[in-house]
Amino acid sequence: MMISGIFKPVVTRFITPVARLALHIGISPNAVTWVGAVGVTCSALYFYPRGEFFIASVLVIVFALSDLFDGTMARLSKSGSSRWGGFLDSTIDRITDSAILIGVAIYLIDRRDTLSVVVLVTLVTGLLIPYIRAKAESLNISCSGGIAERTERLAISLSTIALHGLGLTYVLAVGMWLLAFLGCITVIQRMVIVKKALA
Repeated sequence: MMISGIFKPVVTRFITPVARLALHIGISPNAVTWVGAVGVTCSALYFYPRGEFFIASVLVIVFALSDLFDGTMARLSKSGSSRWGGFLDSTIDRITDSAILIGVAIYLIDRRDTLSVVVLVTLVTGLLIPYIRAKAESLNISCSGGIAERTERLAISLSTIALHGLGLTYVLAVGMWLLAFLGCITVIQRMVIVKKALA
């Protein structure tokens, strides 16, 4: 079972009252999406290149909670989640995930650390995985499988980056290599799913 399948329902039950209150006072799900996106992007691109990995990860995690809030708010609202809201949320996810890895890559490139290449591989696979799914769905093919979806990859990246910020230097390398490996495997798995569906 995916990590998201275990923890997301628990977290959703916890934040539902807050989401309901936000809707009551007139805050829209899309506004929450934008606040979270700006917070994650600015935190990642300001603090990670400066080497302040722990504080950046804490801020990113806090702002990333908006991803659960806006979804819960959309479900609670009478209109439900709009097509625009779903598109916006998916696009913002790509931006924020990329900002995290770009911030780390800038730090490593500035120090001529070859681990930056691994981070860039992770960045590319992280963009390919949702692209393959979207392209498959345009062909009426369901393609959400794979060993590591977004929640798993985000959990690995933020935890290893934060631990690196606490002084566990080798954790970052292990985490980035693991993400690159899992990303490549997931890309291959999704390509195989599409190939079989089209055969």
